[in-house]
Amino acid sequence: MSVNKDVFAPWRAANEDFESTGAPPPGWEGVDRLPTALVPTHCCFCGVQCAMYLKVLDGTVIGVEPRDYPHNRGSLCPKGIVAYQQASHPDRLTYPLIRRGGKDSPLERASWDEALDYIVRRWQEIQASHGHDAIAVYSGSSMTNEKCYLMGKFARVGLRTRHVDYNGRLCMSSAAVAYARAFGLDRCPLPMPDIALSRCLLIVGSNTAECFPIVMRWIWAARDNGARLIVLDPRQTPVARTADLWLPVRPGTDIAVLNAMLRQIVHDGLIDAQYIADRTVGWDAVREAVEPYTPEVAERIAGVPAERIIAAARLYGQSSPSLILHARGIEHSTHGVNACLACINLALARGQVGKPGGGTTMLTGQGNGQGGREVGQKANQLPGYRHIDVPEDRAYIARIWGIPVEELPGEGAAATEMIGLMADGRIKSCLVICSNLMVSLPENAVVRRALRNLDPLVVMDFFLSETAELADVVLPTAVWCEDEGTTTNLEGRVVKINRAANPPGEARRDWEIICDLARRLGRGQFFPYRSVREIWDEYRLASRGGVADYYGITWEKIEAQQGVFWPCPTLDSPGTPRLFTERFAHPDGRARFIPVVYEPPAEEPGGDFPFRLTTGRVVYHYLSGNQTRRLGFLNSQAPEPWVEIHPHAAARLGIQDGDRVRVRTPRGAMELKALVTATIRPDTLFIPFHYGHAQAVNQLTIPAVEPTVKIPEFKVCAAAIERLEEPPGPATGARENHTPTTAPAMFPYTAGEVHAPAAADREGP
Repeated sequence: MSVNKDVFAPWRAANEDFESTGAPPPGWEGVDRLPTALVPTHCCFCGVQCAMYLKVLDGTVIGVEPRDYPHNRGSLCPKGIVAYQQASHPDRLTYPLIRRGGKDSPLERASWDEALDYIVRRWQEIQASHGHDAIAVYSGSSMTNEKCYLMGKFARVGLRTRHVDYNGRLCMSSAAVAYARAFGLDRCPLPMPDIALSRCLLIVGSNTAECFPIVMRWIWAARDNGARLIVLDPRQTPVARTADLWLPVRPGTDIAVLNAMLRQIVHDGLIDAQYIADRTVGWDAVREAVEPYTPEVAERIAGVPAERIIAAARLYGQSSPSLILHARGIEHSTHGVNACLACINLALARGQVGKPGGGTTMLTGQGNGQGGREVGQKANQLPGYRHIDVPEDRAYIARIWGIPVEELPGEGAAATEMIGLMADGRIKSCLVICSNLMVSLPENAVVRRALRNLDPLVVMDFFLSETAELADVVLPTAVWCEDEGTTTNLEGRVVKINRAANPPGEARRDWEIICDLARRLGRGQFFPYRSVREIWDEYRLASRGGVADYYGITWEKIEAQQGVFWPCPTLDSPGTPRLFTERFAHPDGRARFIPVVYEPPAEEPGGDFPFRLTTGRVVYHYLSGNQTRRLGFLNSQAPEPWVEIHPHAAARLGIQDGDRVRVRTPRGAMELKALVTATIRPDTLFIPFHYGHAQAVNQLTIPAVEPTVKIPEFKVCAAAIERLEEPPGPATGARENHTPTTAPAMFPYTAGEVHAPAAADREGP
């Protein structure tokens, strides 16, 4: 257990005083003993990775305290303050489970030997009959770098399969590819405190206040310094309600607005011609590509008034430094890469990338969404952001792993493509870790059929998720505070997770389970690790010389510097907090302008489905909700999903606030309560995605994906809504904690100008 002794001593002294006098300090009345240790670590949830201390008493985590760190400055969000409650939760899985009588038999308690021997025997039978690639590994990014690295190596070396990918495919892949193409490197270019230096913030497709509450402290700091704020979003989210300009874009049409803003900046003479000439290539093609996007054309496509687009362009174009922050609102799209490139084009034209407080930044969703895509668990990548098809990259990693290069498999299926391979029998078994496919993938009825086609489906988790419920074998694992390792936050800052407790019952740490499986497969010589530290040191070597070079990052340096930014190629390097100050990562040192054109979403509204349905997060939950829906305070605030609908549309359909309604798409239907609110476009519906079973919105979403990175189009599909003929139930507390039902003054439409038509209308909104 790693304990910060500077803070341990006062707690030990306080406990001794408590025991000798019987008088507890303020706030601890009614307890028998005070915590005996504070363990420094970081939150397990979003990409901010806030620093915290976990309070430990007799080996049990009993509380949390914020820790001062450069990016969170002693703050925690509602999820962070209760994250520790997972450790001792009564729903924890504490022993292996197995189905002994087939798919429809119950999960029963098993020993570790029975469970692991069964898995290995089935895998060996499958691979003997159908080849190595008949087994897949579906991993996640809410794990440490060490575990993510191990999953990629286990798939390729332990199982010798090419089919390994992870749930970051559903989250950050659009932004990752866009940054790599434009800048030559996929990482947020600046540290989080830089946000406070900006004079104009353009937030595109991010409900920042709910998804990243701690990032808001830096946005407020910029606002306190006089920065202007523009928000491009179909909903008037909490951050949009504070904006100087809200651009209420139709879901899936952001590129039209971004291109129109760039065109306006060109026509107003606000480009940085010297920067473009000195530091970029490809400008002429982009300038030509945006010329057709007049504000009026963008208004017709996106529904944002032309005068607001002009005002936004001038506000952004006359400010320096200016910063664009973007997230899943534009990235969850069949055109997600291009939407991110449109943001980058705008920032490059203004000469902002590389300036303190300027440029673009992606707001990474998962806890280790940045690190998880660098360490080699992605279908086309090897550790250090090496590419699996580059001969010298393959040779280097094969040498580190001690295998012949010809044994290293090639590129496998993306996570979203695996479902089809499972359904048609080409993938016959899958190991799932740190992912909940039954909630997180689109068209989940198809996902269910695919998973049930596996024999066996093996799930490693610490709660029985909706996916684990379908498993043939469930292996109980540790929560984040029961292990140690590193994560890489949304800035590219590598931080250290420390162990505060041991797993309960028979649960084991993930890396120990994987190494045990490798030994039973006869591949144990490649997985000789006795500690997480040994895995970390191997990854440092594996990343050395790669795009994401971690070689110079040691655990001691992380502690001494309060995190280390990659690239950090040598032991004496301090790391690289701010990128592209002098050159970009392409060999010629120049950024790439890449022209993009607007294309409509994969499914447009019309006929029987007149609305655009979009999805997203709420402040009280995280990803599929497998963790947060079990934490009492969080679940009490948002116990069930709801659908947001504008008053104009609701009035036409006879829907009142709190009514039970049915939302339909061409793929299915679900029933839930209506939240009638003026803070959403009249042609748009919104449902949060953190819920399972009949409450999972991904039973409605379309399985269309971006053609290059295969990220799904979660943020727009055609939908209809109708009131159910039953009396409305009581309003949930969740609705009261989110969006007000009064129309804000800055909403750009008046009654009759824009509305969502009744379901019977044939032309769509």
